[in-house]
Amino acid sequence: MADRRVTQSGKDQDGDITKLCNPNASWSPRYKSGAISDIESGTHTYYVQDAGGRSDIIVVKGRTGKYLRTDPDGRANNNLDNLPDC
Repeated sequence: MADRRVTQSGKDQDGDITKLCNPNASWSPRYKSGAISDIESGTHTYYVQDAGGRSDIIVVKGRTGKYLRTDPDGRANNNLDNLPDC
């Protein structure tokens, strides 16, 4: 299992996360379905690192299916929506 640092995220026209990216990593980009599979199987973890520390990316089951997000913690700069586009 590897910890994968995410520095950018891809978003569709609705703002939904479609991929996780780190231009310095060989695994990047990792599309949503693959990242969800990695997290649920325990194959890899994904996280965002900021000045406040590490925020793990988790899988959430919503009304329209599974999606990716960081744990809510009151810090906006570690939210996947706020990362630069990839």
